[in-house]
Amino acid sequence: MALATAEICDANAEMIKNGDLRALQPIFQIFGRRQVFSGQIVTLKVFEDNVLVRNFLEEKGDGRVLVIDGGGSLRCAILGGNPVQRAQNNGWSGVVVNGCIRDVDEINGCDIGVRALGSHPIKAIKLGNGERRCPVNIAGTRIFDGEWLYADTDGILVSQTELSI
Repeated sequence: MALATAEICDANAEMIKNGDLRALQPIFQIFGRRQVFSGQIVTLKVFEDNVLVRNFLEEKGDGRVLVIDGGGSLRCAILGGNPVQRAQNNGWSGVVVNGCIRDVDEINGCDIGVRALGSHPIKAIKLGNGERRCPVNIAGTRIFDGEWLYADTDGILVSQTELSI
């Protein structure tokens, strides 16, 4: 059963107070058929380059969530329909992109959760630059590889530990 972010916040006020549970600023648009998703976080930091994004999503997801710090770039898309279909097929729960996506209609047909700043028709470069499994700063929140993410239509939460109500 999916946990509602509002209920998580209500039940964990002390964790919010001490910073173990953090809410991302509400800057993301909702894409994909799965509006509610959660999972352990895998972090990636890239800038206008999507080679590492594709590489990660070709791995088995095991219900994890890929959190991509794309530097907030609005100049191109670092995630498109083909990698999202691979992510769905490989068992990823969701992808959060601090940047843009493209192939929105294709992504919206996939049973996976996707959050991004917006859409852009220009594709990313393919150099393979970036950092894997490093701390990232997205939407006013520092996120670490291995933490847990909970997303629904109210917002996105990050917790140091797996939560249940």
